[in-house]
Amino acid sequence: MFSKAAKGDFAHEPSQPRKLTVASLVAEGVRIRGDLATEGDLHLDGAVEGDVKVGQLTVGDTGAVTGTIHADSVDIRGRVTGTISARQVRLWATARVDGDISHTELSIEAGAHFVGRSLEMAPAKEPLSVVAAE
Repeated sequence: MFSKAAKGDFAHEPSQPRKLTVASLVAEGVRIRGDLATEGDLHLDGAVEGDVKVGQLTVGDTGAVTGTIHADSVDIRGRVTGTISARQVRLWATARVDGDISHTELSIEAGAHFVGRSLEMAPAKEPLSVVAAE
């Protein structure tokens, strides 16, 4: 009646946990013009004028992004002007965001400034399985 399913029997197996790595740092006073991309994590205390695509992004109190952000998760304490697309977004009390946020989870602390739209991301669709008639 109850049997252990074979490894390939599930339509969607959970993905592997993210590998822990040391975050890259863009220090206060550093200004980057152009796109920035990494599969790893980024802590931003400086400024980026361009698109940012990273695993996890932390925008520190002195950090600023002018452009589009794509990440798995985003913590914002500084300023963002542009759209954000991430599974998990957290705006801390010191955050200033001017732009739309597409997210699965969004939390906004009291005192945060947010002007834009909050758009819920559609969950990934599971592939349909075909059931054979007996």
